[in-house]
Amino acid sequence: MKNSIKALLIIIIAFGTYFVFDDMYFKTLRKWLFEITNQLGVSHIVTYLISGVPLFMGVLFIGRKTDFFQNLGLDKSITKGFLFALVCTLPMYIGFSIVFTFNSEISLNTFLISIVSAGFFEELFFRGFLFGLLFKRTTLGFILSVLFGSIYFGFLHLYQSTEFAELLGIFLVTFLGSILFSWVYTEWNFNIWIPVFLHMLMNLSWELFSVSDNAFGGIYSNVFRLLTVAFIIALTVYYKKKKGKKLEITKKTLWLQNTPKFIKNIH
Repeated sequence: MKNSIKALLIIIIAFGTYFVFDDMYFKTLRKWLFEITNQLGVSHIVTYLISGVPLFMGVLFIGRKTDFFQNLGLDKSITKGFLFALVCTLPMYIGFSIVFTFNSEISLNTFLISIVSAGFFEELFFRGFLFGLLFKRTTLGFILSVLFGSIYFGFLHLYQSTEFAELLGIFLVTFLGSILFSWVYTEWNFNIWIPVFLHMLMNLSWELFSVSDNAFGGIYSNVFRLLTVAFIIALTVYYKKKKGKKLEITKKTLWLQNTPKFIKNIH
């Protein structure tokens, strides 16, 4: 219990520091780096790395230095993460290619900012750090671990519209998407590359076929997106059953856990 409280305090302080820095200085720092590099995509990535320092320090304070990559899920198979995401996102690529127009003018900056940066850093910070460490290092269950990060994640995307109906749709899509990514991250043994590549490939399909200006989209885009969600859930459950493994998220782990999952894995 003592270690759980310590981990919780470190996570709160680290993410709080990141939140303040990101809110107050992210755009200013990115603008300054852009003036030096003249590369918007590169300056965006470097700004993410700098703003994430409080989170990286939090990971180091929580456990041994040798646990750094494990704590963030970076030690798992990149190949498995990519292949799983590729199969799951096929409905979006096939469907979008039929319904929408291919965007041949996608820029390098769009690729680096909307796909690479968004996919990697958002998953690393929100799934790997905030949700992952809360669920693995404290006695909080899945719902309590995922709730704040998913609400904040949803609010982060509200800049994409000013219409109430669209704002509500954007919030719900990103909020529920955050919960789904947290679930699949957990069920695949905390392999951060699973949600990273899912996020990247879903965003890429959105950009390649000019689906929508925001994350909500329309009827057709959401039909194919729901098919991808169904693939993610079905393939995950099938994989667990085939390997003879039980689901990690059950009634017993929804609200509170008797022992932090990291401690369980050690024993």
